[in-house]
Parts: sequence; C-alpha cells; structure tokens
Amino acid sequence: MDHFSHRGGVMHAEDVPLPRIAEEVGTPVYVYSRATLERHARVFNEALAPLGDPLIAFAVKSNPNLAVLNVLQKQGFGADVVSGGELRRALAAGIAPAKIVFSGVGKTRAELELGLDEEIGQFNIESREEGHELAEIAASRGIEAQACLRVNPDVDAKTHEKISTGKAENKFGVPLMRARETFDELAALEGMNLRGVAIHIGSQLADLEPLETAFAKVGQLVADLRAAGHTITHVDLGGGLGVPYRKGEILPSPAEYGAMVARATAGWDVKLTFEPGRVIAGNAGVLLTRVVRVKRGGNGPPFVIVDAAMNDLARPALYGAWHDFDAVEPSGERMTANIVGPICETGDTFATDRDCDALRSGDLAVFRTAGAYGATMASSYNSRGFVAEVLVDGDRFAVVADRIDAGAIMDAERVPDWL
Repeated sequence: MDHFSHRGGVMHAEDVPLPRIAEEVGTPVYVYSRATLERHARVFNEALAPLGDPLIAFAVKSNPNLAVLNVLQKQGFGADVVSGGELRRALAAGIAPAKIVFSGVGKTRAELELGLDEEIGQFNIESREEGHELAEIAASRGIEAQACLRVNPDVDAKTHEKISTGKAENKFGVPLMRARETFDELAALEGMNLRGVAIHIGSQLADLEPLETAFAKVGQLVADLRAAGHTITHVDLGGGLGVPYRKGEILPSPAEYGAMVARATAGWDVKLTFEPGRVIAGNAGVLLTRVVRVKRGGNGPPFVIVDAAMNDLARPALYGAWHDFDAVEPSGERMTANIVGPICETGDTFATDRDCDALRSGDLAVFRTAGAYGATMASSYNSRGFVAEVLVDGDRFAVVADRIDAGAIMDAERVPDWL
C-alpha cells in the first residue's frame, strides 16, 4: 500500500496535489511519502517481531536521502552501509553507530578505519584479505572489530542477473566451501571478534524458496562452526524481498517472509540482522515528470517525450525495469505510446508499446515505485544536472534535496592556465 492516489481527478501524495509540487519545485522531481515509509517500516517490524529482537538495518544504497533515513531512524531502524559516504549519512541522520552494519566487497583501508573510529556495530567481512586488514588495524589500536563473515552459498536468487549476489560467479562473500577454513583463520586473529556469519543473495526476489535454501545452508554452517568450537551469536540474513512494480502483481509479503525466517532459523539461538531496502522505500516514492511533447512515430506508436530521463531514473536503461506510468490528471482516454526522455541515447527509453493514459504536451505524469534506486543512481549525463527530491507529510511538503543545475556542476571544474 502507498499514499499516492487520485482525488477529484488529481493525483495526490498524501494530502498534497502533485501539480502544486510541480509548480513550486519544478520537474522532474522525486516525491516521497512519509506515511508510506512509516507504514512499510511498521509492517516489516511487526512481521519480524516474533524473532526476538532483530536488528533491522535499512539498506542505505536504496535511498540515502537524509530525510528518508531520519524517518526510518525514528521507526527504530539501523543502517546497512556499503561505503564511507553512506556511513557518514547514517550517522548524520541520527542512526546509532551500534545499529550500523558495514557491508561491501571493496572497503578501503580508510573506510575500515572510519568504521572503527565511529565504533559501528558490525563489519561484514567479504574476504580473508579484508579480514586480515581489519584485524591488523583494530589490533594496532588495542581494540576488537565486531564482525561477521559473509558467505556465498551459490544459490540462484531467480532475479535479474545484475542484482543477483549469491551465485558462485558473483563477486560477493567467501565461497561456502571455504567458509569453515576462512572462519578458523580469521577468528584466531588478534583484534578480531568474529561472532557470526552473513548472507545476501540478491535484490527484488519474487520467490522465497531461494532464500529458504540459502538459509538452510547458513544453518548447517552455524552448526559446523559451533561443533568446531566457535561461538556464534549473530547471523545477518541480508535483504532482497521484492516489491510489485506492476499493477496487480503479487509478491511475498513481509508476514510470509517472517514466517519463513522463523521456520528456517528455529533453534539457531542467535541475534538476527536484516537489511531491507526496496521493500521499505520502493513504493514510498514517485518520479514526477512533465510531457515535453508527443511526437508521431514511424509505423509504430507515438513517442511521449518527458522531461525526466535515464540520468534521473536509470533502472529501465540498466535493467529493462518496468515502472507503472500514470497521468496526474487523467482524462479517461487511453493511448499506446513509447515513453522516452530527452537524452541523446536510444537507451533513454522508459517503456515501449505501453498502454497508458492519453497525454499531451504540458501534462504531468508519474513513474511509480521510484522511491528505491531512483535519485541515488542519478547522474549528470548530457549536462542535465541532478533532480530535486521532496518529502510529503500530510498536507505539507519540503524540498529534502535541492536541484543541482548544470551550472553548479560546471563551477566545480577547472581549466588549467597552461591551456
């Protein structure tokens, strides 16, 4: 459920009509709903409550906006971060260091030092080499790094190949077949408190079976490690639960996910960590755009050219991803069209042969389910600048990320005096 709906023929975000935001902020603009973020957080919390006191660490990469993180911090969420920049954002949003988990396959020495400086709750180690470096830094300070070893279970998440992270050919984690020996080696290091294992097999999962298969492998690994004399107190089960991008699409609910986790982890006797991202933020945001013009095609449908582009919302160009596309003030008429942006790339295509609301030049429309992996993946390609972001709260809204125009970006560049 989200809080974007038509009232009196006009789409609203909660109690704010979207044309008001377009008039005051301009387009394109991301619009987030506080009520939707809070509802999704509550539903996820409730689904996992029977598991004791798990740490729910929002995947900051999905939406790192400070206002969004602040909303989720107030719901008790921690943060799953994958860079020093995301770590600093989580702290700036008020998330307690103890609730921050630092994942990622390529942490630099400076990032490891930053995590130790800030006394974060957990590092998810992705290689024996990273483990040795982290332990050496911690030991030189006379402290212990709190860590879990991320394992790669070689399970196909049955999602898009570019967001699958748990197969043997993916770059993430230590292969399951070498997890025991790697754990033995790293757990013995001075400066290391290797207290458990972590796993994350992919994003936008539409089926719980791959997760349950992966969790069974983790459960066996935990048992084997304990039999070898290791103390295992924490297991990080990652995230990945998908969201419906198409009207009428049915995916596993957080409640169904929670029931599966309870079944799969029965008897583990550990503190569990989860890293939801898309399932919290995806349907809490839309990308509001204006039609530039409608251009007649060749023998096919017309092109609806909007002022949003692949630099604002990259998912369709990167993954062939679907986003529902709706008029803000629908007339009741329909059309079949190709929805495209103004970038000088054929890849700047949001949809082809799409049945959609009939649109004309100047009309407003939204790409739905854009609250995750939207603004955070934006670029300044074609010198277009960066899109603005807005958070709605009831009948009020605020700009929570300024539009950065091409001129401001150019101001950061220099031509050397020897040219």
